[in-house]
Amino acid sequence: MSSQGVFRCILLVEDDPSDISLTRRALEHSHITNPLVVVEDGREALDYLFAQGAHAGRDAAKLPRMVLLDLKLPKVDGLEVLRQIRGNEHTRRLPVVILTSSQEQRDVIAGYDLGANSYIVKPIDFDQFAEAVRTLGLYWLVLNEVPEEAGS
Repeated sequence: MSSQGVFRCILLVEDDPSDISLTRRALEHSHITNPLVVVEDGREALDYLFAQGAHAGRDAAKLPRMVLLDLKLPKVDGLEVLRQIRGNEHTRRLPVVILTSSQEQRDVIAGYDLGANSYIVKPIDFDQFAEAVRTLGLYWLVLNEVPEEAGS
């Protein structure tokens, strides 16, 4: 992504306060310093990404570096959020990692069918969760190459 098209933050779409706290701790533990923007329901995630509603003043050209998306969300579920991300020209290439407690195959299949870049089941153990977050950060924030036109 061009420097004008990317904001180095991670967008966490999660409604469970303990999972939000756990993710923050895991990012800190893994020395991932990207700012974390947290939205607690699917509607707010879409408002943030498309700079509408409560986020109408945000620069829509500045997309997060990646989205960590829970599936079971209030207002708009995670699969619908993903559907709308992939259906929009501006956000369709945005890396989206589903990070959820659901191990149901129908959710895994639906996530990939809608264009998720990865599907990760949240480990219960903090050390395993921290390692999963560290690996995600290393891959998606350091190693992964993003097309220049994405998000512009």
